[in-house]
Order: sequence, then C-alpha cells, then structure tokens
Amino acid sequence: MIETGEFDFENRIVSPQVIKEDGDDADYSLRPKTLSEYIGQDKVKENMKIYIEAAKKRGEALDHVLLYGPPGLGKTTLSNIIAHELGVNIRVTSGPAIEKTGDLAALLTGLQPGDVLFIDEIHRLSRAIEEILYPALEDFTIDLMIGNGPAARSIRIDLPKFTLIGATTRSGQLSAPLRDRFGIIQRLELYSAEDLAEIISRSAIILGVAIDRDAACEMASRSRGTPRIANRFLKRVRDYAEVMGDGRITRDIAKIALDRMEVDNLGLDSLDKRMLEMIIKGYNGGPVGLETLASAIGEEAVTLEDVCEPFLMQLGFLARTPRGRCATELAYRHLGIPHEGSDGQTSLI
Repeated sequence: MIETGEFDFENRIVSPQVIKEDGDDADYSLRPKTLSEYIGQDKVKENMKIYIEAAKKRGEALDHVLLYGPPGLGKTTLSNIIAHELGVNIRVTSGPAIEKTGDLAALLTGLQPGDVLFIDEIHRLSRAIEEILYPALEDFTIDLMIGNGPAARSIRIDLPKFTLIGATTRSGQLSAPLRDRFGIIQRLELYSAEDLAEIISRSAIILGVAIDRDAACEMASRSRGTPRIANRFLKRVRDYAEVMGDGRITRDIAKIALDRMEVDNLGLDSLDKRMLEMIIKGYNGGPVGLETLASAIGEEAVTLEDVCEPFLMQLGFLARTPRGRCATELAYRHLGIPHEGSDGQTSLI
C-alpha cells in the first residue's frame, strides 16, 4: 500500500501479469522446455502432442495455433515448447509491437520453413496489420505496396510455410476472420492446487531451495490457480526462510511470509478485500456500479474489472448483475461479516 492510500497495482504480489517483482528474466529459467516437463493442462498437452507428431511425420509445418486464457498460465512457455518439440526456431513479438506493415513483412520474410512466429496479445493487432496477415496465413504470401501515388505498385512475396502461434487473454476481442484462420484453438485453464504444488516443488529444485511438501501445498492454495503467482511466492518465501530460518521452507515459514504479504488462505489480497468490504459495508452488499465502486476505493475501474473480478467471481464471492456488483453470502462468510438472510435474521454465516 502506498502512502496516498492508493493500491500499488504494478507491484501487486498476486497479479497474474509480469511485474517488477519477477525481474527482467520473468522466470525464464523456471520455464519447462519440453511437454514432458510441462505440468498441468493435460488435455492441451495430449492434443498438442498428437498434432506435433502428425506434422513431423508428414514433414509439414504445424497448423496455426491460438492459445487463450487468463494471464500467467503458460501460453508463452507452451509456445516455446511447441517450437522445441518441432525442432524449429521461434520468433517472438507482440501485437502492440507490430505498428507498420513493414514490421510484419520483416518478421515473415525472415522465417525459415517450418519456423514458429509467436505473437503475444494478438488481439491488439491493428486492422491494417490483420489484413496483411490473412494471405500470409492462408496462402503463405504477402502483398506489399511499393512507392507512392501514381507510381505505386503491389508486389507479391512468397513466404516459407510457417506456424503462427497467437496468444491472448481476450479471445472475444479477436476479429472473426482472424480467429477462423487458426486450425488449432486451445484454452488454458486455471491450475489445480495439486499441479501448482508440483510446479513449486520443481521450481524449488531449480532454484536450489529445500522445501517441505506441505509448504508447497500452502503456497499453491493461495496462488489463484496461476503458476506465475506460485513461482513469485516461492521466491519471496525463500527470502523469509533464509532470514528467519535455516533456509528450508517449512509450512510455518510459508504461512508467516504470505500473511505478511497480506495474502489470505484463498489467495485474496488487500485490494480484493477492500473491494468486497466496500460493497458490503458501503453499499449494503450491492448492487453498485463499477465506476462508483472504483471511485469509492480509489482504484481504476479497469483494474477491478480485469484483475479482481474474475477471481472473486470464480470463488463465488461476487455476482455481476444488470444493476451492478453484489457481494454473495460466501463473501460475508469469508470476511466474517454478519449477513441478514432472506428471513430477516442476522447471522454470521
């Protein structure tokens, strides 16, 4: 919490986005390199293994792949694994980074046969770039305009057959023509606590940290189903273990560290609780409009909508109605706030 009372969103420990806490490498050393090392997402792994093996047997480039789901689940990691399993190179970029048609042309013409082009946040591609991309995906050609005015002419460049892997957290914002050009579409789901505990244990080995199984489970249960958050917890709890203990992460050390970081047993942090408490205490449980709620707690509406709401709704703590946001009985119970039921009786549920 910063001195003005406004939440320091960029350093929020439970943010699924990459933050300063992760460092410049963004956990690249912890990323698995093969499908066999990749923990969780079993259905996606099984499907991709079949598609990759089939493409290799035919000696063809893998069909274009769209990976979508909440941030921090491993879309970039899986893309690198796909390229590794195919035995080809990967070029990495993002939708906002491709501003001109020349940028896209440079990327595409630099690919070798079978290579993978990974575009993160593909939903943020401009419409002009999308129009250039369509023939590249279907016919492996690109049309470019040379010159200006009456002397301008179009030239067609043949491209090697390649695989585009697009990643997005907002598949609904993808245009229908672009979405239709992906032959393989896979959704990444939030991870179970068991899978996250396995990820934490694997990362601890890589980092050379001794950790108890119940400590890994404790961190996993608070990681909001997201590997990026789990690995972030591991790095911070490691600090507590080295300073307050003998370097080994025990369940007690993990609980002390996470409690001090204001992350409760379900993964809610102070911003989540402020949002729920404002709905309950400030607006009698709701409904309350998003903009009104954001102003009341001094936050941006987009932060509440994109970062807080999905997890609170997944837990069943928050309901979105046409009239606004409402706190559910489960939210009252978790916060220990008395709730007046439909029979008019007030009780601590």
